[in-house]
Amino acid sequence: MLATPSWASDLPSPLTDADFIQFDMKQATLGRDLFYDKILSGNRNISCATCHHPDFGTGDGLSLGIGEGGVGLGTDRTAGIGESRIKKRIPRNAPPLWNLGAKSLHTIFHDGRLSISDEYGNGFNSPAEEWLPVGFNSILAAQAVFPLVAQFEMAGNPGENQVAGAAHDRIDAPWPIIAKATRTKGDYGPRFVEAFDHIDDPEQVSIVEIANALAAFMAIEWKSIDSPFDQYLAGTTEALNASQKRGMDLFYGKAQCSTCHSGPLMSDQKFHALGLPPFGPGRTRRFDPMVRDVGRMGESDRIEDAYRFRTPMLRNVALTAPYGHNGAYPTLEGIVRHHLAPKAALKNWQPTDAQLPKAPWLEPIDFVVWSDRLEMARQIEKNDMTPITLTDDEVQNLVAFLKSLTGSSLENPVFGVPEDFEP
Repeated sequence: MLATPSWASDLPSPLTDADFIQFDMKQATLGRDLFYDKILSGNRNISCATCHHPDFGTGDGLSLGIGEGGVGLGTDRTAGIGESRIKKRIPRNAPPLWNLGAKSLHTIFHDGRLSISDEYGNGFNSPAEEWLPVGFNSILAAQAVFPLVAQFEMAGNPGENQVAGAAHDRIDAPWPIIAKATRTKGDYGPRFVEAFDHIDDPEQVSIVEIANALAAFMAIEWKSIDSPFDQYLAGTTEALNASQKRGMDLFYGKAQCSTCHSGPLMSDQKFHALGLPPFGPGRTRRFDPMVRDVGRMGESDRIEDAYRFRTPMLRNVALTAPYGHNGAYPTLEGIVRHHLAPKAALKNWQPTDAQLPKAPWLEPIDFVVWSDRLEMARQIEKNDMTPITLTDDEVQNLVAFLKSLTGSSLENPVFGVPEDFEP
């Protein structure tokens, strides 16, 4: 009899429907239409689907997104022209939307600036602090309201529309404006009344109901629990081929991937410094004038959290390139090799690896951080990864295992993209 591998106890239990919040289908149907509707944006020119589209694994295929002012979809999206062109790249990679309806999910965003908490009396620690309304059905719903009021994502620039103007007064000021525009468009008002038991009149619809509908849609549409790896965990050992099994052995053993990518969601929901190649405008603390991304420190304001980012979940990871909090690597092999030897990978990385649509007026700052010797030294030295040596064959097996995490959600969507969707 073969000995049981020492890492076998690290294998998670298979994900099942019981691991997910149950959402209302009428609300989800309404949420699907809202997700693909530009009514939620300040200038009525961008939808949630612009940066989170199923054709790009629920992302946009770009390293740093092109939000307000851009034109097109996914890797064909351009930075716009004239006065309406983008004023700034989105600082971080558009995160995929898989399994965000999981009951155990407690922290969202690359820097964890949204988490379940009683700190402000509304159920969440968030950028809105005490101004976040109550009544969200999940952390996914709470997350949905923030892109709507982000200047470079969906709100627009000051002077362009009411939403953008209100957002510069206080973070919660635009939400009633967005809610009114939504409930008064087409048949949305009556549909909210039908979908939500506590809504008797369209005028009662607030940003909370809008977010709850969006969350219901995203959670149902992009739940992924049937990948070959999930089937293997459920007892179908032949669901993985030989290469994938060898990759699984590495993932939970020698390669130490499961140290952070642990549990059923394959994330410890904690923060780690990987020393990824920096570029773009980054996200800093409010008083920090430098072009850099400080990661978790921007939320916690603790120096020990500098350059640390949340461990992503891995279901359907093969569909969600490019990889890293800023999309630094266009391939799975690239991001795997970076994990194994971060400092060496950083030296070999080339700016051409970044998927950045041309924006000549922004390019002077795209890689300006590399000219800051002290900042680069800080980022290189802050690294939580222990170098690990794998053969080329072992790397390929590890990549094969990561591909075994792909489920059938995109092939068999519950709702699908509306026929009248326009990028």
